[in-house]
Amino acid sequence: MDMLTEPWMQRALMVALFLSPLCALLGVFLTARRMAFFSDTISHAGLAGVAIGLWLGLAEPTWSLIAVGLMVAAIIFWLKEKTELLTDTIMALLLSGSVAAGIILLGALKIRPGEIHGYLFGDILAVSATEVWQAGVLGIGVGIGVFVFLSPLSLITAQEEMAEVCGIPVRRANYLFIGVLTLTVALTIRLLGIILVTALLVIPPAAARNVTRNLRQQILLSILLGLVGGVGGTVLSYHLNLPCGPTIVLTSIALFVLTFVFGQLQRSATRRGLLMKA
Repeated sequence: MDMLTEPWMQRALMVALFLSPLCALLGVFLTARRMAFFSDTISHAGLAGVAIGLWLGLAEPTWSLIAVGLMVAAIIFWLKEKTELLTDTIMALLLSGSVAAGIILLGALKIRPGEIHGYLFGDILAVSATEVWQAGVLGIGVGIGVFVFLSPLSLITAQEEMAEVCGIPVRRANYLFIGVLTLTVALTIRLLGIILVTALLVIPPAAARNVTRNLRQQILLSILLGLVGGVGGTVLSYHLNLPCGPTIVLTSIALFVLTFVFGQLQRSATRRGLLMKA
């Protein structure tokens, strides 16, 4: 295929190969804990991170994006623990505040919208070799870590109180999970952009939930759907000459629709079978 002879396309496919399944894997635990809005807050805080990076004169503002994301995540958990504010209220305040601060700073720097287009809507075709290595290390490292500690992570997700009784350091595990999630969101912004990044964390697990019966099945199918959505969307965008980030999202949504229809047919067949036995 001519597509595979292009170095920029090779890098794009490698990043999609590493980050799409990783997002889908983390998304299973994220959605089970009803934290989808959290990832949205972190991704939108990335706008302030990009603005700060440009203000500091960084050639690549990814590190300032990660730093701001981690700071916002820490503030969310600190306010949740120390105040009586609702979690949704905290995240809404930080999301809107960080976006507003980012816009003001970008305006003061006289940054044109076109200069940050890649961060807003994704520009996977422009990723560097360094970003491919970062995605690979993060994807493989986190993937191994999740499967090694799958049982305690699953228990924390299902029942935090029971996990504490069993001696699992829940607070430390929560902060570690949030840190890994923030790093993943920051790197995935290059894949889908600030506006669309939450889709890759939410859609594959939701699609997997349509047709699976337990957490382990959901994890495996979510990873597969994330891989198909990410890599398949990248390939489609190349052949159809479409923007890559939105194509990945629409491909993932198409997979969700397929699993939803299949799940409904499966449930209907099960109900008919039970009625016939009765």
